[in-house]
Amino acid sequence: MDERRDVLRELAGYCLQAKAVSEDAAQSIAQSGVKPTATPAVLISRGRLRDQLAKIGNLPEAEMEKSFRILLALLSIADSRRREVDCANGCTHSWHNWGDDL
Repeated sequence: MDERRDVLRELAGYCLQAKAVSEDAAQSIAQSGVKPTATPAVLISRGRLRDQLAKIGNLPEAEMEKSFRILLALLSIADSRRREVDCANGCTHSWHNWGDDL
């Protein structure tokens, strides 16, 4: 269980690095397929994203899969926007350029 919790916390950190914002909550919930009334969905919808992500990382084991799905969707949304805005003219993010060498 500790490993799963560590993964959630690391994923939350990636969301922040990708510049996720509170306004991404509704889309990430919809994309994840998690019910909007689920605890991680409610938390992510309550503003101050950094604080809410920390709370999600501490939820009980029964909420971990839903949390993972929401955070993965949030990262996808934030990173897609970052690619379009910040990296439109190229960037040095290895995860954006890994396929260029293939």
